Amino acid sequence: MSAFKPKMLSDTSEDDTDNDHESPKKTQSFRPAQAPRKAGFSMPKLCGDDEEEEGSNTDDWEGRNVNDDTGKVKKAPSSSEDEDGESANSDDSGGGKKNTWRGKYKSPGAVNNRKRKSGMHDSPKVKFQRFSHDLPKEDDDDVESGSGISMGGHYSNVSKKLMASMGYKAGTGLGKDNQGIRDIIPTSKQRGRRGLGLSMEGLEPSTDITWDFEEEEVDVKEPLEWIPECEEEPPNITQLREWVTEGKKKLTIDDETCFCDEDVLREVLDCKSVFDRLEPEELRRARTRSNPFETIRGGIFLNRAAMKMANMDAAFDFMFTSPKDENGDSVLGPDDLLYFADICAGPGGFSEYVLWRKGWQAKGFGFTLKGANDFKLEDFFAGSPDTFEPYYGVGELAGDGDIFVPENIRAFSRFVKSSTDNQGVHFVMADGGFSVEGQENIQEILSKRLYLCQFYMALSVLRTGGHFVCKLFDIFTVFSVGLVYLMYRTFRHVCIFKPNTSRPANSERYIVCKWRHPDTKDVEDYMYELCCRFQQISSVTSQDDIIEVVPLEVINDDDAFSKYIRDSNNKLGRAQVTHLKKIKAFAQNSDLYEERQSSLRKECLQHWKVPDQARSEPKRQSPEAKLKELTKNELSYFDKRPDELKPKFLEGIKSIYDYRCVVCGEWKPNLQDNKFFFLSVGRKHVYQWTGIPTDQWKKMSENLELPADTLFYGEMVQEFAGEGRQQKRFNTIHIIDALVLGKVSVKDMHYEQRMKWVHKFVKALSKPSRSDLTPLRAKEVFKLQNVESLFDRISLKLEKGAARNMRLSCTVPREVRDREEKHFSATGVLFYRTTKEPWHEEFSLSSQRTYFFNTMTKKSDYNMPQRGCAASFKDCFTSAVLWPWIPGLKILPPKSPNDCPNDGRVHRMTLINFVKRRLSK
Repeated sequence: MSAFKPKMLSDTSEDDTDNDHESPKKTQSFRPAQAPRKAGFSMPKLCGDDEEEEGSNTDDWEGRNVNDDTGKVKKAPSSSEDEDGESANSDDSGGGKKNTWRGKYKSPGAVNNRKRKSGMHDSPKVKFQRFSHDLPKEDDDDVESGSGISMGGHYSNVSKKLMASMGYKAGTGLGKDNQGIRDIIPTSKQRGRRGLGLSMEGLEPSTDITWDFEEEEVDVKEPLEWIPECEEEPPNITQLREWVTEGKKKLTIDDETCFCDEDVLREVLDCKSVFDRLEPEELRRARTRSNPFETIRGGIFLNRAAMKMANMDAAFDFMFTSPKDENGDSVLGPDDLLYFADICAGPGGFSEYVLWRKGWQAKGFGFTLKGANDFKLEDFFAGSPDTFEPYYGVGELAGDGDIFVPENIRAFSRFVKSSTDNQGVHFVMADGGFSVEGQENIQEILSKRLYLCQFYMALSVLRTGGHFVCKLFDIFTVFSVGLVYLMYRTFRHVCIFKPNTSRPANSERYIVCKWRHPDTKDVEDYMYELCCRFQQISSVTSQDDIIEVVPLEVINDDDAFSKYIRDSNNKLGRAQVTHLKKIKAFAQNSDLYEERQSSLRKECLQHWKVPDQARSEPKRQSPEAKLKELTKNELSYFDKRPDELKPKFLEGIKSIYDYRCVVCGEWKPNLQDNKFFFLSVGRKHVYQWTGIPTDQWKKMSENLELPADTLFYGEMVQEFAGEGRQQKRFNTIHIIDALVLGKVSVKDMHYEQRMKWVHKFVKALSKPSRSDLTPLRAKEVFKLQNVESLFDRISLKLEKGAARNMRLSCTVPREVRDREEKHFSATGVLFYRTTKEPWHEEFSLSSQRTYFFNTMTKKSDYNMPQRGCAASFKDCFTSAVLWPWIPGLKILPPKSPNDCPNDGRVHRMTLINFVKRRLSK
């Protein structure tokens, strides 16, 4: 038997009845079918309601629909048809229901006019009348035929005369030998473009088919059943290497009954096989009408997969977006980002949900296959992708994103670890799948390598105590169950879960793993070795395969685990059979529909804390309007410029602990001012402004991406790496202070708190793999009492160029993205007072810590008072003092500590000596 090799590995879910990663398709125009106009008179066309106009997509009108281009809701057209384009008066509905005329009805007058124009003036007038079972009484009188036979029934006089002229006799057929049919011609049961006369056994249309809705278990809040916690330690690498078993490839699943009842497996496979003969469009319509949760769809998100993650997050008490430790305390500190990884994830629905829920305070790393199934970040309308960074393995952005290549996984692991302080992410999501069209019954076998690679990649980037969720299909084979067993030994809690948003008739389910154990590196290494082995035996001609990763006897020895897997498979299998039968009934009887869809949609979205709104593209305001919104129209102080530092100012300082300072840099030589206000209205729409009312906002020429509703004060600085001829230049933006950071208002916080938020903001937006983006850097803040540490950063650096000048330079703290030490040309120091009168920050000699003192009330407090003490952005900005390092100032260390010019200007030693005097008091 030849080995199976998928044509293209994609990160879309296309199992037998599901496809959740597709973006909403643009709805097509809807119009009733019309009969073609012919020359002369023609009777209106009588159509069965199952006939559908070519090119129409009536299912697009079900539930809430959104145009991909505009994001606006499209209203369903006014029509007598139900949501699947099938008329309530369908011919299939049987006796008593009226046929429906489609086409253009010609009035008798119009017909006669045409005849007269054609020279048919002498033709007898004919009464044209639409067929009806309820005719006027004067047309119901019996008429004798030419043979003297009475014709009864509800027929018009015209029809009776026509039949009598052809020799009709009651109870007999027409024709010379009365061989014509005598029964009423049945209504058409033709479906779509199916061949005329085609009959599919077991799927014959019938309005007699009913469905008992009590057979289903429908609950907005799904019950959770965890595998009992494993008491054993994680296995070591020596033991694990003894567990692997290889054998011949097997592409049948009908005998895999070790972990489910035989009758359940047989029913699942039989029910799936029924639909092999059904047209895909008919199957889709029946599935759409029968699924009670179908109209939830993608909501405000890119696709259904995003809503699936919202469903699972809520079902597990938001353990992914608000992770807690085993004591119930949040694992995130106030300065921490939520790190996550999304693998095999294109186009990115899972990530869009997380970014919508957490905003820029979540930092994501994505891995997916390049090409048609890549991330569609431009379509992230609900959650901005500014803090999401795709990575494709070896070759970084030029890589292929193939998870089957072990070195791609290891490259991704190194990248994620380096971006998370070598800690790893808080949780991993995996949603990989590929098309198995025609081989749906063995989807589990075809996906086994994908399962393994996703599990390994998750462990390679997940921190201790982290969580993992991954899509699976059937788990009947020893291989799949063995992988679940390894996760059971690696995490404290494991659950097999099928969310409501996963269509009930498919085999999809998710493994949810909570709190990774420490000391599980051996399991990770074992999976890496298995991935490498798969790569060796993955050729088309090879018949070798990995059959077991954990021996069957080891699994069966754990009674609690094996019982859980069997019970889970049986429960999900029986539920799947029920819903497959339901789809079959709905396919046969197009009058059946699920009445609970609307109410369940509202209840689910409310339970998941997702707004019941249509997906729409964010509106972008002008920078002027956005500035007024963010500042509440308080703009009078933006044109204030800092005063120059003089010795007199130093003597007027009451407490040196009130002040913080930052080193200013240079953008281009001789440029007078490189400081601006920077404002973002979303993604690349970033503007800069001098603060002067008469100046205009200018769109940034630098490539910069920022979350919407961001406003900060900073300077454009050119950084350098190396000296002399080897020197390299990098354009950067240094943030000095901030008002709003991605919808988070920080303008009223203490300056140190604001800068902590700035550091967090910069870290979230850092994208080392995107060399095309202008990086951000938070200014290093120095306390005035520690001003000597500021001067420790200052030194002379050799400048590249013909002049070969030595420039005063400030070395910047090294960050993750910095592959080598960097510096910038220093032009001065900016001082901010961070407390407001009458409050001052003082130092307690007894407790050796600072405290806050009110000079009016004489009240002191070690903790900063919540109100009236911290200087806001406005306070700091309007009281700022600048010390420009102009030629002639002594900034470098002097030969003697007493070498300090007394020329009325502030030199290095002037400032240092002033601080020392104040500290000695």
